[in-house]
Amino acid sequence: MFKATISSIIALATSISFIFFSTPQKSFYHTLFISDSLSDNASISVHLYMLTRRPHVAGTEANAEAADYVLSTFTSYNIRSHIASYYTALTYPVSRSLTLIRVPPEPPIEFTLRQEIYDGDPYADVANEVLPTFHAYAKSGTVSGPMVYVNYGRVEDYIILKEMGVNVSGTLALARYGKIFRGNIVENAYAAGAIGVLIFTDKKDYGGGGDSEWFPNKKWMPPSGVQVGSVYKDAGDPTTPGWPSTEECERVSDDEIEKGGHVPLIPSLPISWADGYEIIRSLGGQVANDDWQGGKDAPVYRVGPGPGIVNLSYTGKQVISTIQNVIGIIEGAEEPDRYVILGNHRDAWTFGAVDPNSGTATLLEVAQRLWKLQKKGWKPRRTIVFCNWDAEEYGLVSLNLSCVNLDMTFFYLFLEIKRRGDKQTIYIYIFNIIMDLFTTKIGRLGGGGSDYAAFVQHIGIPAADISFGGGYPVYHSMYDDFVWMKKFGDPLFHRHVAVASIWGTVALQLADQEILPFNYVSYADELQKSVEDLKGELLNKWITLAPLLKSINELKEAAIKIGDERKALESSKGWASIWKNDSQKVRELNDRLMMAERAFTDREGLSGRSWYKHLIYAPAKHNDYGSKPFPGIDDAIEMAKSIDTADSWHSVQHEIWRVSRAITQASLFLKGELT
Repeated sequence: MFKATISSIIALATSISFIFFSTPQKSFYHTLFISDSLSDNASISVHLYMLTRRPHVAGTEANAEAADYVLSTFTSYNIRSHIASYYTALTYPVSRSLTLIRVPPEPPIEFTLRQEIYDGDPYADVANEVLPTFHAYAKSGTVSGPMVYVNYGRVEDYIILKEMGVNVSGTLALARYGKIFRGNIVENAYAAGAIGVLIFTDKKDYGGGGDSEWFPNKKWMPPSGVQVGSVYKDAGDPTTPGWPSTEECERVSDDEIEKGGHVPLIPSLPISWADGYEIIRSLGGQVANDDWQGGKDAPVYRVGPGPGIVNLSYTGKQVISTIQNVIGIIEGAEEPDRYVILGNHRDAWTFGAVDPNSGTATLLEVAQRLWKLQKKGWKPRRTIVFCNWDAEEYGLVSLNLSCVNLDMTFFYLFLEIKRRGDKQTIYIYIFNIIMDLFTTKIGRLGGGGSDYAAFVQHIGIPAADISFGGGYPVYHSMYDDFVWMKKFGDPLFHRHVAVASIWGTVALQLADQEILPFNYVSYADELQKSVEDLKGELLNKWITLAPLLKSINELKEAAIKIGDERKALESSKGWASIWKNDSQKVRELNDRLMMAERAFTDREGLSGRSWYKHLIYAPAKHNDYGSKPFPGIDDAIEMAKSIDTADSWHSVQHEIWRVSRAITQASLFLKGELT
């Protein structure tokens, strides 16, 4: 999967075709970058093994050791590197318990809430370092009541329950992972009146359906496997909203954090599919719809409530923890104040072989290849910055901090390899990406689920998110280890090598190409399609989309104009002399291309979600993993449909004007006119 802001899609297409369109000198080095002489899947394997020897949650000694490993590796490649430490509020579990009181004579079940060590597990000696299963930033408390099965816990699922006559108020919600962000699952349950939430990894989605085997024999989540993760619905350190978490900084109180509406207000726990099935077996009431049912050999899913009673208790602690961002820098020879950032996070809920250290190992591979290029005489035109962040899993904590001083950054590349496993070569992958550039493999970076969110959605820096495959069954569990990767993910590390080649190639083109390969015509075309979707939402309403359509047409005209300027600049002098005679003009053109994306942001941000500044792309209101074009307009339409007042529809029109003004601002940047 490749996801990017639209201007960046063309950047990838151009970079993949560098062999045909780059200057001869740069083309030599770029071609050399993907050659067998520089790539090394053995070193990637070693990096991944070293990074995943112990569970390394943010704020722990093991994660600090992993940071030291990344730092020493960068240093060994003669890359100027340092660690930037921050002091962030992270939560850890203190105690938790879960008991199911069944109808007599059935005895109660006290769940162990433990992920089981398998026979021959090479990490059994450090399994005690795996944190007890929990949700980061979950509400501490003890609740008791009947369960209601709520499918994936989406807004539409609660509508169906209401139509069935099922009252969720005063109950505990049992939801299965998938479709939406876990924080939204808890938020939606609270809105429906639930007093607590249990989220299980359904065997249908993660355990291979009707397959009778699982890891370590097959790739599926074992019966005791649990997907942990954060339920915090904002980004950054909740105690330092909008400023860096330095050692002696200002912090807001717990009451202020709770009033902000981004932390859960009811307790929750993640549980395994084995434990989830026991609770489902205890439910009575109506049989759930077919699409709410589990896979083969699963019990019949009923919605409840009860008749069994569940007692849930969770206590967490908030600790100001030290986290480490590792930064490596290759300084640009001609434009050292322009940066291309390559980054991923390092912290993991357990061993993190796939999420995130497949990306970290690949980042180190890219760094090694660039070091080898430097030894052969290559120097980047612009500065390349390697970033290995900490505490991303808790809610983009360190990324929110890292963005503070990135005013001159123009492009950011994120990588987390989701799944890999076949033996195709890099050349086949490149061909597939070229062929698929304008098919389903292209997506928007609107979701808030990963590292790029702070760059695109908070400060408007063009970004790309590159990954192979979709999800993987042992996500965020203790079974996401080196053994799983070696057996099922990427046995020969061919895909790691392929991703390193693509990732580094894109970075090289962005660092070395004299004029940035951004094409805002595609951006305007995409926005026009999104407006067509809006028209269906506004049928028979007095709302006008005229200002939005006008601003998009202006953007397209500006994009065509700057494209013509680029062509004229390239053709008038030729590749050999253009840069000597027109360096200032090239710089000015690049600045306009670079800054246009930032014009889509608004300092006030989205209504009720002020951290999200980008008015074009952001997560869906009820699903942080989902992407919505014109998110402010979409939020306003949802509210207007709900309360249907003149004021609410006026808010929709206001949001349309806000977006129109932002797009007009971007057009002025592209034209180089005063704003």
